[in-house]
Amino acid sequence: MAPTSQNARVSDGASSVRAGILVTGTEVLSGFITDRNGPWISARLAELGVEVIQIAIVADRPSDLLSALEAMRDQDADLIFTTGGLGPTADDLTAEMVGRFAGREMVLDEGMEETIHTILEGFARRMKFDADALREANRKQAMVPEGATPIVPSGTAPGLVVPAGDQLVIVLPGPPRELHDMWPRALATDPARKVLDRAQPYEAFSIRMFGLPESELAKALREIEREDGARLDRLEITTCLRGGELITDVRHRAGDEAAAEGLRAGLERRLGRWTYSESGESIGEVVAKALDGRTVAVAESCTGGLLAGRLTERAGASEYFRGGVVAYSNEAKAQLLGVDPALIESHGAVSPEVAEQMADGALERFGADVACSVTGIAGPGGGTEEKPVGYVCFCVKSRSGELLPRDIVLPGDRADIRDRSVVVAMHLLRYLLEGREPPR
Repeated sequence: MAPTSQNARVSDGASSVRAGILVTGTEVLSGFITDRNGPWISARLAELGVEVIQIAIVADRPSDLLSALEAMRDQDADLIFTTGGLGPTADDLTAEMVGRFAGREMVLDEGMEETIHTILEGFARRMKFDADALREANRKQAMVPEGATPIVPSGTAPGLVVPAGDQLVIVLPGPPRELHDMWPRALATDPARKVLDRAQPYEAFSIRMFGLPESELAKALREIEREDGARLDRLEITTCLRGGELITDVRHRAGDEAAAEGLRAGLERRLGRWTYSESGESIGEVVAKALDGRTVAVAESCTGGLLAGRLTERAGASEYFRGGVVAYSNEAKAQLLGVDPALIESHGAVSPEVAEQMADGALERFGADVACSVTGIAGPGGGTEEKPVGYVCFCVKSRSGELLPRDIVLPGDRADIRDRSVVVAMHLLRYLLEGREPPR
């Protein structure tokens, strides 16, 4: 579900720095490459207190590039960041179009030409290319808008900081590694620093809940404002429901701490039993802490190893994760986890009874303190009236005999059901480790 914003902009009356992000490339617009730069830049700007007004993706067409730049100017963007389109080929047009937008002629930066030549010289020598021919082909990358501040490249494409009237355009390359490396150099330039020094950083926090519909959160927010008198209009509140987890991100300016604390307290009173993190920690981080010296193993069927993958995402997972078995077939369940074939025959491979024996098998095989099992019907076929597609059985069990079984029907297609099964399993594991029953 798409994020929903309670307040489009923090209404504190302070002048804020606004930015637009322009991602260029027909290959990005067509979906062949997923844009990683726009969200990354947006997150970095948020840390600096810059309000991002738009992330736009355009093809490598001059008219589209210019239209997007002009649209961001019309929205009063102070900063415009572009990524991509800085190579030596004919479709790399960003620097030229930014120059046209800024009303600046393109000129050869001889120092940057020499820098690029030095970078390419070693490459040409290793690949046995003609260095002079390569230099001539890449001279285009050293053409910059007059008066621009160049940014030393991390690849062969230099970045640019270009004054454009009331706007400042910061031009960065498309490859994420190069962009990330050049980011601090771009922000350290004098023109960028003068704009960024006006930004007032946000204070931010994130509250994460599980098993709660968005409608209940919306109701709680209305009550906090109406009954508690909290000034939620002083906050920027964004909620997003992902795989059963409801994430509430809150930003505010300095001076609005009372409103933020009113929100925190109101949510804790009304929805605290569904809250699993008030510091933005992921469920993986919460489970790792809750294990507190204990070890865990998994037995998976329909999730095919995704649960083990989630538990081992964090560095240092070897301290608590003993191992896992992906037992997809009935024979594997019996041979690898010791599930009684007669039990499978009488109750079915997807059943609470089989899920518990899978957990027992993982406990025994790996000598873990806690085990979690998952067996279900991910679809699209295989469902029945009694056990439809999306029916999944879970069992979390400890060596000391604590037990937390669940069987539920999850919505969505095959990928959704598998992903949501992992989230449910992680939270059931959390509840058992915390010694709590999940709220119903």
